[in-house]
Amino acid sequence: MNRAAIPTSRRRPGGPVLQEDVTLALRTAFFEELAAAGYGKLSLEAVARRAGAGKAAIYRRWPSKQAMTAELVSQVAIEAIGTPDTGNLRDDVTRFVRDSLVALSHPIVSKIAPDLLAEAARNEELAETLLSHVRDSRRKSAAHIIHGAVERGELPPDTDIELNLDFLAGPVYWRVAVVRVPVGDDHIDRLAAKIVAAMKA
Repeated sequence: MNRAAIPTSRRRPGGPVLQEDVTLALRTAFFEELAAAGYGKLSLEAVARRAGAGKAAIYRRWPSKQAMTAELVSQVAIEAIGTPDTGNLRDDVTRFVRDSLVALSHPIVSKIAPDLLAEAARNEELAETLLSHVRDSRRKSAAHIIHGAVERGELPPDTDIELNLDFLAGPVYWRVAVVRVPVGDDHIDRLAAKIVAAMKA
């Protein structure tokens, strides 16, 4: 994960000043440890040790492993795949597909995404957390692509938003997480064309 230059401190409401370099180190260590151990075996002690910090530094920021997972995974899910606005549905879908493929193909993400989905099937509380923090946020963001196409007249006013969101995201995850075959620009263009055709059908 990139260690970008950011401010040195921040304060949670009613709490102590938190050093941003420590927060960033914990965030990086969390994803590295999650990829290495999986959610079930992930320990906050190991995250703190990998970050070169004390366990108390984690608890000043997150009350539990689940809370840390929810916040950090949702942040990355939103940051990694933006919401394109090119003014054209085909171009928006093409860019969304390309960005999604790049994000899901990241060495760390490709390990933690399937693991979290598998763990969520066994852990109802984690499932609810991921659904509310990750799925709902991502679908709300991606829905802007479809709403924009409706407003421009590229899709009809009665377009099924939820179904089209499935068309938009499903094939990408299937290709990267299930089929696991490298994807080139030609495939991205053809996949985007198929998704747009399905939306307009």
